[in-house]
Amino acid sequence: MRNLWIFVSRYNAFFLFIIFFLIGIYLTVKNNSYQRSVTLNSSNEVVGNAYERLNIFKRYLNLGMVNDSLAAENAKLKGQLLAITTVDTAKDVKIVDTLTDQQYTYLAAKVVKNSITLRNNIMTINKGSVDGIKSGMAVIAPQRGVVGFIRDVSEHLATIQSLLHKDTRISVTLKKNHALGSLVWGDGNFDIKKVFIKEVPNHIKMYVGDSVVTSGFGSFPAGIFVGKIIKPNVATNDNFLSGEVNLVTDFSTLQYVYVIKDKKADEQKALESLVKPNE
Repeated sequence: MRNLWIFVSRYNAFFLFIIFFLIGIYLTVKNNSYQRSVTLNSSNEVVGNAYERLNIFKRYLNLGMVNDSLAAENAKLKGQLLAITTVDTAKDVKIVDTLTDQQYTYLAAKVVKNSITLRNNIMTINKGSVDGIKSGMAVIAPQRGVVGFIRDVSEHLATIQSLLHKDTRISVTLKKNHALGSLVWGDGNFDIKKVFIKEVPNHIKMYVGDSVVTSGFGSFPAGIFVGKIIKPNVATNDNFLSGEVNLVTDFSTLQYVYVIKDKKADEQKALESLVKPNE
């Protein structure tokens, strides 16, 4: 306390100057309309700028919540669109509620861990068994493109066996002529933007720019765009052709994915399990 009094007494002239200066400003502003309006306008501008910066900071803090809600909404809209586009247009069918008989639904999930530099890449999402996630479900990217399959599931998390994995094979077809093939990654080329379409019958001709889409065989709905052929008609030793595909999915920037729930998957597996392998 003694040191405080010594400090005040030593610099009392400075403190008195500050006090009288503030009193002078107060009296000037109070008794002069022009100075009062200038001060009010300046203070309003300062306060307005401060509030604007505060709102920008608050919006930044809420970006995660906004992204989650947008991803969920997009998943719902994708499901509705898929229900409409997969209707058999060859028949005259009156649809009252397309969601009632919808086979596929989408669940948005956030990627919490992702690897792209390994031979066998795995990613982790923030949805699990409590959200209805099951092993084997297909996963696609937010805009378009395939991601992989659900591998292991816990209560609140799940792992995805990425397309960038040596054991991942996805049934695809050439959009132009509907020729079937298998989509695989690696095989000497570990570029995360390039994969191979294999096991294409050798009488089929592929061309640069041909679109590759999912065939509908397996967990993926038919017609999901995968990428385009950049190197066609590569001969193999098994009487099939292979082609190099430029992927539309950018695995290096994935923040959200959509897990596809197939309402008929369990029924199909149960039925197919009745067939004995050697019959």
